[in-house]
Amino acid sequence: MLPFPRSSILLACALALAPAASPAQASAPTVVVIVRHADKAAQPANDPPLTEVGVARAAALADFLKDAQVGAVLHTATTRTRETARPTFERFGLTPEIIPNGPAPVVAAAIREMVARHAGKTVLIVGHSNTVMPWIAALGGPERPNLCDHQYDGLYTVIIGAGPTRLVEGRYGPPNPEPTAPCATMPGRP
Repeated sequence: MLPFPRSSILLACALALAPAASPAQASAPTVVVIVRHADKAAQPANDPPLTEVGVARAAALADFLKDAQVGAVLHTATTRTRETARPTFERFGLTPEIIPNGPAPVVAAAIREMVARHAGKTVLIVGHSNTVMPWIAALGGPERPNLCDHQYDGLYTVIIGAGPTRLVEGRYGPPNPEPTAPCATMPGRP
């Protein structure tokens, strides 16, 4: 695997920001790591696999999460999300859960329910450029514009527990490819 200058420091910071459970609290915070699937091939257009860079990015994600004690992995029913999640769920010996298809409000409710089943654990969710930000908002995080087509390296950690829900952003794996089309980027993102 190619060496990438990314480390688990951001995840460690996110976990450090999570409040420690006091004796009065029954459970630890839930830490939800949400990523877009890794770099995808152009063909077949309806359900492409990962590219070589995407496979490396998926391995980098599993390596990034190696100390996170991931307790659940959720992904959509596409090849690219499954291939992105595979190194992580195999590392932790988990059976991934498939996020159902449907209208956005129904899927958002399913995401909340699936995460609630794993309260107090670290949960990895792998989605798409148009689902990552809505799912963060569904879990109590801020509302933001969707990711651009060329953005694959974002790692969004939602901390749910005592107090307000927090979002910690980071990056992992190789740099994003160059944009092939204009898009409305998020502030501070290439």
